[in-house]
Amino acid sequence: MGKAKFVLLLSFLVLLSCSSSYYWKMRIEIPGEPILKLDDFKEIVITDFLITKETKNFDLNKEIVDYFTSELRNEFEGKISSKKIPLEKEDVFKDEEFWKAQGEDLKEALLVSGSAQYTEEVRKAILERRKDRVDDPFQSKRGLAERRFYTFLLDLYLIDPKTGKTLYKRNFKESQGYKNPKQTAHFAFFDLIQRVKAKFFQNILAGAKIQERYLISK
Repeated sequence: MGKAKFVLLLSFLVLLSCSSSYYWKMRIEIPGEPILKLDDFKEIVITDFLITKETKNFDLNKEIVDYFTSELRNEFEGKISSKKIPLEKEDVFKDEEFWKAQGEDLKEALLVSGSAQYTEEVRKAILERRKDRVDDPFQSKRGLAERRFYTFLLDLYLIDPKTGKTLYKRNFKESQGYKNPKQTAHFAFFDLIQRVKAKFFQNILAGAKIQERYLISK
């Protein structure tokens, strides 16, 4: 972080010392600071997720667990496993004693859990389209268009089983509409959870961010 601050300060001083309008746009890497260091743990255990609203013909819990198991394995050198933990209500994530009891044999592990729902909705709208007629360019016709929308809500928790405390919590809400009325729930879910992954991994892995800066010259 010290190096990044020095680069930003240097750029700022250069801007102050210049009075001409000549400038160059620069792209620089700004190192990130991870919210949580995965190296502090020997194992990541992905638990069941509390599903607050079921989706027909779609096993949301399994899809979330399978996805995070696969993606975290690419980033974490330790062991990745899953554990069946019955979750009945949202308040369980505030119950430190509950999580301490679940992690009696997982003292050097990190628990990944949370609650989620995945919904599908078909929306209809009347669209007005202009007809392709040379003799009447302003004539139009109306038609009924149908769009399929999917929304993925995820409250994600990273929990220390030694203390039962939540080390990281974030609420995600991702939605996407599709022109194809036959768009499948599985395909849309992959699109949405990819967005969640990008934000989540930016927090815990803290990769460098590319930002633009301006350098002014006399």
